[in-house]
Amino acid sequence: MTDLLTKDEYAAIAGALTLPSNAFIAGSFRPAISGKTFTTTNPATGEVLGEVAACGPEDVDFAVSKAREAFEDGRWSRIHPTERKEILLKLVKLMERNSHELSVLESLDSGKPIYDCETVDIPETIHCIKWHAELIDKIYDQVAPASDDHIAMVVREPIGVVGLVLPWNFPMLMLAWKIGPALASGCSLVIKPAAETSLTALRLAELAVEAGIPAGILNIVTGSGRNVGEPLGRHMDVDMVSFTGSTVTGKRFLGYSAESNAKEVVLEMGGKNPCIVLDDAENLDAVAAHVTNGAFWNMGENCSAASRLIVQKGVKAKLLEHVKAHAREWPVGNPLDPETRVGALVSKAHFEKVASYLDVKDGAEIVMGGNTHEGAYVEPTIVSVPGNDHTLAAEEIFGPVLTVIEVGSFEEAILIANDTEYGLAASIFTANAKRALRGARMIKAGTVTVNSFGEGDISTPFGGFKQSGFGGRDNGIHAHDQYTQLKTIWLDLSDDAGDSID
Repeated sequence: MTDLLTKDEYAAIAGALTLPSNAFIAGSFRPAISGKTFTTTNPATGEVLGEVAACGPEDVDFAVSKAREAFEDGRWSRIHPTERKEILLKLVKLMERNSHELSVLESLDSGKPIYDCETVDIPETIHCIKWHAELIDKIYDQVAPASDDHIAMVVREPIGVVGLVLPWNFPMLMLAWKIGPALASGCSLVIKPAAETSLTALRLAELAVEAGIPAGILNIVTGSGRNVGEPLGRHMDVDMVSFTGSTVTGKRFLGYSAESNAKEVVLEMGGKNPCIVLDDAENLDAVAAHVTNGAFWNMGENCSAASRLIVQKGVKAKLLEHVKAHAREWPVGNPLDPETRVGALVSKAHFEKVASYLDVKDGAEIVMGGNTHEGAYVEPTIVSVPGNDHTLAAEEIFGPVLTVIEVGSFEEAILIANDTEYGLAASIFTANAKRALRGARMIKAGTVTVNSFGEGDISTPFGGFKQSGFGGRDNGIHAHDQYTQLKTIWLDLSDDAGDSID
């Protein structure tokens, strides 16, 4: 675990930072061709951090052309896998050396608590890139069964130029989830970070150059979804797009693909994730710790947040007392204070959206919290609702709001868990192993944890069912599938195949 510094030490690092401002294309930083910029601010204070290049379609065209050139000449795609591995491991070492700086930059840009950046986001980012780097020369191709007169090889090839569209809730970690397998596979990348959180991606580009990743392989185009994301999705020379973000925006990329070159699209989108606690669950205090972490970690700005607590009537009151006790241990405040567990929401607009849900009605009752601070912070909030059709149970709030739904039985809990348009993650707490496994199989979600909250780890595929995901998975060996294509090479060895065997 990373050693935490003091609040004053983090403030000193923040004060000494030189913040990147330009897009990164073909190995160097460049202003937008139009010369336009947009303002990026610290969501915790409202302080202007700097002006960032507001790129447009012409910058996307330029970045894609340089990525295509780099892919086709093989400067990355055709070098030996071990060479790619060694370069990525150099990047890992540079990130480790600069981890405190990356953590502070991530906190300033997103409002995240420095505690989370130092103990989760940056260490997991580094581990992800390292894991995929180590995997590069350990994935084998296949030989299909054939007759004595044939050899059928099934080989992977990098898919080509890849567009990566990132969310603002985990800027560095989601960047790593995508660039790890994409670079390992030999692709060239055009990356669009969220406009709210572009700074750490640009800093990573500097480290990538220092590590030896060739020019044109990793390109970062900053700007809005309309001016960068959509042109990337529609681009005729982009071979695939991997998107993480809202379901509404993700669906648009399917349209962009259909209206352009039928590029492959992988979507990781929203969630309204159930956390089922049955009346035979053991150690309710430990259960409550998982529920609290699942609901309030990263201010609830997490697509896999445990946002719906579906609890059996017999343990509801006792469990909520434990949850409230744990939630009180999540102080709200200055993100650069290592004691803070709940930081600022990412933007004024998002704060206002989350705060609007706190005006509860239609039979909902606030059990804890419900307050906001300084136009940026929302307290951990628990709301009991009369049923799963309530707005707070149906809509993805993406803030530190836990919705509680009471049920009478295991069967009702499963029914309500599946009564959503989403299917990303779920949890079930019970001492009955058979019921745990039955429940895990019955819940329609890409990841189901038993007696814990979590998302698996780097070795397990992550993605959703229904409107939570489409086209592939992040993490694990399976993540490489979306950045490669399978090719069959069929060799005819028979005497009448035309070639001499002499």
